[in-house]
Amino acid sequence: KNEVRRYQLGEKNGTLVAGGNGEGNGLNQLNVPRYLFVDRDHSVYVSDWNNHRVMKWVEGAKEGIVVAGRQGYESALTQLSHPNGLFVDTFGTLYVADQGNHRVMRWTQ
Repeated sequence: KNEVRRYQLGEKNGTLVAGGNGEGNGLNQLNVPRYLFVDRDHSVYVSDWNNHRVMKWVEGAKEGIVVAGRQGYESALTQLSHPNGLFVDTFGTLYVADQGNHRVMRWTQ
């Protein structure tokens, strides 16, 4: 379904948090979401594997923001190739396991 949902205990359908508009590369779409991270402001970061980017959804947003991997997939320092695990520290610095390039990348706010 290329979406992320939040479930409360006992809920069956959950609440759509990210994606949910089919497979694609629009700001309201995902293409093989792999990992996610929720920060203290309840923003959700998703490694969008086949779009070679990391998306951020602020709580309640209908569209995400590309926060890493903006320019296609290659090995330049602004690019990702199949991002996997991710983490955001207390300073807002994003760390991404860039699988296709065999490296860990860091983006500061």
